[in-house]
Amino acid sequence: MNIVFDNDRPIYIQLVEGLQIHIISGMIFPGERLPSVRELALNLKVNPNTMQKALSELEDLGLIYTERTNGKFVTTDKSKIEKLREKYAREKTSKYINDIKELGLSKKDIINLIKEME
Repeated sequence: MNIVFDNDRPIYIQLVEGLQIHIISGMIFPGERLPSVRELALNLKVNPNTMQKALSELEDLGLIYTERTNGKFVTTDKSKIEKLREKYAREKTSKYINDIKELGLSKKDIINLIKEME
């Protein structure tokens, strides 16, 4: 697992976003057991407390759950994962469209640009 951090935003928020992307993209499967907090923190080179905060956030979002003594697991609720993927895709698309519109391109120009890139 790899997440590239920037210095402009809190690390735990970037961890939450990175883990969400890993889950919604299928890099981490529904029902899959996550490595321990300590393992994840070592792997991503972050403080274990920061990692725990990010995992708590993901648990609050319902993307992961904890089984006592067994660890943390990705939700098996595929519809929740799909809804998050759609929400994330819409947010990215909206940002892209707004950025391109700032360049003075029309909706038609944007569609043509996308078609050319396929």
